[in-house]
Amino acid sequence: MTRVLLTTTLLATTILAFAGLPAFADDAALQKEAAGYFKPIPSMVPAVKDNAVTRDKVELGKMLFFDPRLSASQLISCNTCHNLSMGGDDNLETSIGHGWAKGPRNAPTVLNAVFNIAQFWDGRAGDLKTQAKGPIQAGVEMNNTPKVVEETLKSIPDYVGKFKAAFPNEAEPVTFDNLARAIEAFEATLITPGSRFDQFLEGKLDALNATEKTGLKLFMDKGCVACHSGVNVGGEAYFPFGVVEKPGADILPANDRGRFEVTKTADADYVFRAGPLRNIALSAPYFHSGKVWDLKQAVAIMATSQLGAKLSDKEIEAITAFLGTLTGEQPRVELPVLPVSTDKTPLPK
Repeated sequence: MTRVLLTTTLLATTILAFAGLPAFADDAALQKEAAGYFKPIPSMVPAVKDNAVTRDKVELGKMLFFDPRLSASQLISCNTCHNLSMGGDDNLETSIGHGWAKGPRNAPTVLNAVFNIAQFWDGRAGDLKTQAKGPIQAGVEMNNTPKVVEETLKSIPDYVGKFKAAFPNEAEPVTFDNLARAIEAFEATLITPGSRFDQFLEGKLDALNATEKTGLKLFMDKGCVACHSGVNVGGEAYFPFGVVEKPGADILPANDRGRFEVTKTADADYVFRAGPLRNIALSAPYFHSGKVWDLKQAVAIMATSQLGAKLSDKEIEAITAFLGTLTGEQPRVELPVLPVSTDKTPLPK
């Protein structure tokens, strides 16, 4: 057995060296190095600050996530732009909202969003409950108001009962704040453990093939981990888009200055939260502008703009292959049957 493993390792090393890619002979050393940068997604739902994730709250949050009556038109739900059947986003350049208005940025995936330092590309929402309120009120998204949302929910007896169960110690449980807390609790359950990369991190050294391991090594050696590390392989800090060389205006629109609009400080100009790369193979198109549809092209752009490196085709293919191993087990969500409206429920606009 030892001789077979040694022969296989030597053969893989020879093939990689011949292809012009860095070779390695010690999978255990690679796994140890990777474990210094990344952490597996836990199989258990993580705790959420100031919001206990209870069964009643999660069930209510799931219903609200799928309920289009949170929008003024009663056509758009959270799932419209964060489709749980399509990697947690809508696979569009930018989302289409109220009155067919086109949003300004690509919709980030909701999967594993609980692990991000903050929400939205510019980090303007510190947590998922704050984020949940934004699209409901945005004119180009759901175009509603907290007052009308509360009127809608209070007009539906089944919802009133579910809010009481989820928030049992409150005199007035049906509030816009509690709606956000329920959605946050549900979204905290939308994690994707069990990817082949996580299996590798946990010691299953044959979970990745030779090309994917080479891509992982390149990802670390080239410096991609400076922005994309941790549990979510990104999403933990903010960086300028174009550290070395700014991409063209077709990819980095001049009128979207990123985090500058939040902080109003010069050093935040064109700064964005590093995109989390979990399930990245499912969530094209890429970047906040949504202008790049091919993952290999996205890798090449990142290398040039962030690292000042021009990768070979083989290197790009290897890194892209590694990124494919970040796809985890997708959440199994049973579509909820929503409570029926009453004659007191506000009509759609």
